[in-house]
Amino acid sequence: MRPVLTCRIAAAISVGAAVAWTSGCASSSPATRAAHSRAATARTGQSSQGTSSPGRARRGQVQPGRLQPGRLLPDRVYAPYFEGWTNDRLPVVAAQSGARYFTLAFLKAARPGSCVLTWNGSRRQTIAQGRFVSQIATLRSMGGDVIPSFGGYSADNRGTEIADSCTSVRQIASGYESVVTRYRVSRLDMDVEGRSLSNKAGIARRNQALRLLQQWAARTHHRVQIVFTLGVEPGGLPDNGLAVLRSAVAHGVRFTAVNIMAFDYYNGRARRPSQMGTEALSALRATHRQLASIYPQLSDGRLWQMEGITLLPGIDDVPGKTEITYPGSATAVLDFARTAGFPLISIWAIQRDNGRCPGTAGSQSCAGIRQSTWVFSHLLESYTSR
Repeated sequence: MRPVLTCRIAAAISVGAAVAWTSGCASSSPATRAAHSRAATARTGQSSQGTSSPGRARRGQVQPGRLQPGRLLPDRVYAPYFEGWTNDRLPVVAAQSGARYFTLAFLKAARPGSCVLTWNGSRRQTIAQGRFVSQIATLRSMGGDVIPSFGGYSADNRGTEIADSCTSVRQIASGYESVVTRYRVSRLDMDVEGRSLSNKAGIARRNQALRLLQQWAARTHHRVQIVFTLGVEPGGLPDNGLAVLRSAVAHGVRFTAVNIMAFDYYNGRARRPSQMGTEALSALRATHRQLASIYPQLSDGRLWQMEGITLLPGIDDVPGKTEITYPGSATAVLDFARTAGFPLISIWAIQRDNGRCPGTAGSQSCAGIRQSTWVFSHLLESYTSR
């Protein structure tokens, strides 16, 4: 996603359902906007020296725990993105915000051409080294879990998204498998944006590897769900985003949700204020129609259950500060989601969910609006089914 979406059966259940096994800048062209210059300062996925965001670890607050297997996520879940390159700790943020599920950003290669997955491009943070294991253990003891996210704006534009970087489908699939087994998770998020949307070879490799992952999961009794996170316009997914989904279907990949990023539209070169709640609902309806074109055999209700949405609290990075998401817009989306039955609501990112920097656009550590800390999370966490 930008740097500035779920039963035991002998085989994979049908398209669009929770796939699980136990036996088993501102251009007005859609292609350019789809690259979604998404808060490049906020969603780069780069290691940092730490931020002043809420949730900074304090000595003695969180005790390491033993990692237990994750369970399938709730049918409806609020899982905000967590900026994994900060010094913030999952259990601390969970205790402060009330959120219990997080989309953990980002997994990618350390350099173009590499087939080794790392957290946020750090060679010292490979999967084998087990960053976040202790934090996830504590989070699970609190009733929560994580969704590891692959890609993100920085990786997708620098050639380090794993399917863009690695030319071996088998090695990409092995990387996905290692994440499932190391962190014992049941859902993976594929954040595809920027140049990755036009990398046809990378798109094909990703989907071939995901198909291998699903076959492996069926053989080894693992539970795995796949979410595609894609940029959107109020009129729906741009052609290159839709092509990612069509490729997935063509390769036999079953996905749980399409998580649309409802921000950074760059409409009309930001000459008018956007009604972000209204435009988010428009994007959801348009994406629903597009999914119907891919899965004409599915009912409207089933299609709604394949959609998720990610909002960006406060001011995004569109010039002119004309795209501002307030809690009222989040309420409108929440009400719509409850009726439609989305599997996922998220925000980019939970570290932004505070009002410490009124008027600041595209920050990675605050929303840029006057709000109480965690107001979006306190509102959206109610969506999680228990």
